[in-house]
Amino acid sequence: MIKAATTAIMALMLATTPTMAQDAHQWDGLLRVKSKHIDAVYLLPQADFRSYTKVMIDPTEVAFRKNWRRDLNNDTLDMQNRISDADARKILDEAKSGFDKIMREAYEKAGYQIVTTPGPDVLRIATAIVNLDVEAPDTMSPGISRTYSKEAGEATLVIEARDSLSGAVLGRAADADSTGDFGPYLRNRATNAGEFEDLFRRWAKLSAEGLGELKALSPIDTSGKLAKH
Repeated sequence: MIKAATTAIMALMLATTPTMAQDAHQWDGLLRVKSKHIDAVYLLPQADFRSYTKVMIDPTEVAFRKNWRRDLNNDTLDMQNRISDADARKILDEAKSGFDKIMREAYEKAGYQIVTTPGPDVLRIATAIVNLDVEAPDTMSPGISRTYSKEAGEATLVIEARDSLSGAVLGRAADADSTGDFGPYLRNRATNAGEFEDLFRRWAKLSAEGLGELKALSPIDTSGKLAKH
């Protein structure tokens, strides 16, 4: 079986991410603020993002929805189309490398320098893609096998921003979303990759643009309200 990532940031995110349907007002001392684009945003009162002109972007962590592989294999009669450990690992690796590249591109496009060492002007960003659910993964098995579905799948992004020197958590956000619903379409490795790439690009763009908004709103109102958002 594929093991979920076990780094400290992943454990924290999986353990403490609030249920998005609930109106949880605090998360480890961070206050929830309203956002038009992200399901849940939590910020440290009086946090000031204006000094950050560079970002450290940690490698993202990726984990499937619980029992994703088991459920798919239970629904598959053709043994050749069952998801192996190697298949699952390849999907995780491709999601991880793809999102890392897209995040770097989004922040560079927004004007931030990507660095690898802490500094007074460096914001450290950690991300996790959890509950990854690929509807019809293509195992590239021999023979004719076609799968149709309305969506390639869904996932949840969790992002955390810290001061790179002190390690102080300045904000967290979580957003659950699915790929585009334009189907039903034939699903294979190429179509799945394309739709998840679109979703990843949306998240990365929101993240980079969000830092710009936080700069404009800093220092963050202690009431937890973003009046200009």
